[in-house]
Amino acid sequence: MNGNEEARSVIDVSGLPTIAFGPRNITWLGNLLYMTIEGVMFALVIASYFYLRTRSETWPPAPELPPYLWYGLASGIVLLLSIIPARLAQRNAFRQNRSGIQISLIVLALFGAALIILRIFEFTALNCSWTTNGYASCIWVLLGLHSGHLATEWIETLSVLGISFTDKLEGTRVPDVAINSDYWYFVVITGIIADFIIYGTTRLM
Repeated sequence: MNGNEEARSVIDVSGLPTIAFGPRNITWLGNLLYMTIEGVMFALVIASYFYLRTRSETWPPAPELPPYLWYGLASGIVLLLSIIPARLAQRNAFRQNRSGIQISLIVLALFGAALIILRIFEFTALNCSWTTNGYASCIWVLLGLHSGHLATEWIETLSVLGISFTDKLEGTRVPDVAINSDYWYFVVITGIIADFIIYGTTRLM
């Protein structure tokens, strides 16, 4: 074997898998770092909220009323239920089940649309304007921050869904479905936390 043949045999990667899930996928790692950064943003807003709580004898500060509960409660229930299609999409991605991926993503996109509609009603039921005081600014920023993540994740879900109906759903595109579900879990977790702070602490503290 001459030098050129030996070099070719050493760098031959034809036997490597074309699909990688989890930490072996660089996009998965990027998504994890992104969620970490966004999680810190949520934490800073929440810390500001609780700091303001220590500066007020009543909560919400008088004369504000707690936000109307039912839209937030409905939003929280829909968020939790949306974990089901997100998980099914992820499992179907692991199995490379195209039809399963498509059905799961359609259902997930419908959940996302319902959540966005509920979020519009939530903003009208906070019982304060974002310029009223520090408390009002915090809950508007917290809900707005989560709404941004919800909207972008919904658009990403629609994008992945569109790709699933083309011949491009192969190779690195299949793990993208699973990564999309990972970010959806992040949206659910941060949404439930935001719900508790906005609707729970104003009634329990």
